[in-house]
Amino acid sequence: MDVTHGPLHGGPDALGVPLHDFSTNSNACGPCPDALEALRSADATRYPDPAYTALRERLGAFHGVAPARIVIAGSASEFIHRITAFAARHGARAVAVPMHGYGDYARAANAWGLEVVPAAPGASHEAAGLHWACDPSSPLGTPDPVLAGWSRSAADDGALRVLDCAYAPLRLNGTAAAPMPADAWQLWTPNKALGLTGVRAAYAIAPKAQPPQDLAALQSLAPSWPTGAHGVALLSSWTAPCTQQWLHGSLDTLRAWKAQQQVLCESLGWTVSPGSLANYFVARPAVNDLPAALASLREDGIKLRDCASFGLPGQVRLGVLPLQSQQALRRAWHGGRWTASLR
Repeated sequence: MDVTHGPLHGGPDALGVPLHDFSTNSNACGPCPDALEALRSADATRYPDPAYTALRERLGAFHGVAPARIVIAGSASEFIHRITAFAARHGARAVAVPMHGYGDYARAANAWGLEVVPAAPGASHEAAGLHWACDPSSPLGTPDPVLAGWSRSAADDGALRVLDCAYAPLRLNGTAAAPMPADAWQLWTPNKALGLTGVRAAYAIAPKAQPPQDLAALQSLAPSWPTGAHGVALLSSWTAPCTQQWLHGSLDTLRAWKAQQQVLCESLGWTVSPGSLANYFVARPAVNDLPAALASLREDGIKLRDCASFGLPGQVRLGVLPLQSQQALRRAWHGGRWTASLR
């Protein structure tokens, strides 16, 4: 995984906001109306409570855990870097990351000079003081294979385990997620599920047995007010019944769009990777020069996520979008400006 030239993400770029942005995993049914109204009503003239007392109580009640176990974060990436720093300061020499996954896991490890090792079921990483999993995974959207091992046995030598739950609310297949391992942290980023990725706010849930001094040490690594008034509004709205009802209803729409989008990709001669449970999937376009094809599509206002940085060269990840965006992709692909590069 190449993490030496800055982070690679989907979404807006130097050309601005794509007209049809398949490159992110944001809920394309969004923004959630109730969450959007909460943002509009947020009081940005004042600091939030630096301890986030009411917010942590609300999130704790939502998850059925003590508020002391809730750690407010500026974003998932901010927490990834913070808990990596915590692990490094407590003697970790390596970080175990998914074979194909979010680049910030490895970027944060590299920033602290920690070895990056691939996480695999049954693998023993004695030096890894921090282990990452993501379910559903990104970019493939499949179950993370290491979770079964996490559920069967405790972490070795007090190593930290963190389950990235970014896409758990966007699980579309109706199958229940694997039980949360008791000794794992959970990292939640509701902005994707609510279609509001521009609002940077997240939170983590510490394992019940995590010593209070560890929570205090982790908090000491945070900036003051890691999230502002709009982040507080988003996270508060996340727990509201009306927001959850909207999210549940959006999944039916996303399922229909996903099925149609996969059929579209296959009709273009692309090979769709099987097994995605989420609102995105990976496909291999039938083209020899993928970067040129993606650049051509971007000029037409269409952006796809190149999976080379995930360790899947020649493939793209597509977030599920409405039918008008799918038809725009079809027209652009058949536009003829670079068809000579088709396989």
